[in-house]
This record gives sequence, C-alpha cells and structure tokens, in this order.
Amino acid sequence: MVERTELRTERLLLRPFAFADVDDVVRYASDEQWSRYWVAAPAGPYTRRDGEEFIARAILDSWETRPQFAIVLGGTVIGGTGLNIDRESRIGELGYAVARSHWGEGIAPEAARAVIDWAFLAYGLEKVFARADARNVQSHRVMEKLGMRREALLRQHRMHGGERTDEVWYGLLRREWKERAP
Repeated sequence: MVERTELRTERLLLRPFAFADVDDVVRYASDEQWSRYWVAAPAGPYTRRDGEEFIARAILDSWETRPQFAIVLGGTVIGGTGLNIDRESRIGELGYAVARSHWGEGIAPEAARAVIDWAFLAYGLEKVFARADARNVQSHRVMEKLGMRREALLRQHRMHGGERTDEVWYGLLRREWKERAP
C-alpha cells in the first residue's frame, strides 16, 4: 500500500493537498493565461467552488492510483503535480502545473522529477508518460528536461475551448530513468 507522503527538493516541499490550500489554488488557477492549455478548465472563470472541488478530489482520491502533490514554495502553494497510476500495466501518467508568476524558474521540472523518482520506486513503474497540447511548447520543454522522449503526435486528439487540437505524448522508460538517476 502506498501512503501519502511528502517529498523535498532543493527549493520545494511537495505534500498532499489540504483544504487550507484553496485560496492559493484559486489564485493561480483563475489566471486565464495559466489555464490556456488546461483541458479540465471550467467553461467560465475559475471560481472558489472550482478550487474547493479540486481540493476535495485531490484529498479523497486514493494514492494507490492517483497521488497528487501540492507544490509549496516559501509556504505558498504555487502549483501541483501528480500521477494517474495504471497498477496492472505499471505505467504512470504525469501531470504538472505551476503558477504563471513562477514560469521559467525550473519549478515544474524540479517538482516533477522528484515525483517521477518517487513513483518509479514506490509503484515499481516501468514507464511514466505525459501529454500536452501540441501548441504548449513550455510543457514540451519540461518533459524534455525530465529526460522524456517524444513518442507521438496525435492529430486533433483533444477538445479544448470548443476546438479540436493536436496532442503530443512523451515517455520515460524505467531503464532510461535508471541511466539518468544519480
């Protein structure tokens, strides 16, 4: 059984989300620029209720299949990262998001790398993959910094904001992770 846990990096605390995080989450998620490529974004502006529902799901989801970490910098939640785990296939889908005010600071790769390292060990994964809107070049860079390789371009694969867009998939195999691990 996988327990909820905290991870630390050089600058960050990664911990389970808590109800007290709602104001921080609403602050960064209500930024339209931030949510531009977020498929699960609500149809209208991101509200406090949206934040409360997100936090409730993050708290209630089982860490056996969906560990979710708040990214904390200087006592403030500035984003989140987590995985959807397919236990049978031993594959994890990585997701990450960081407040726009912290874009370009290396926060997303730092946080995601810690979660990937933990997940390969905690779940015995054989692969971690991530996907993004093909127009989201910043996210492609994060995946590449994590050592992931581009595996696919799925044409018009996702619906976002009423339009069909392309999606890219990146993956990291266990053996590739071991080669780059210190």
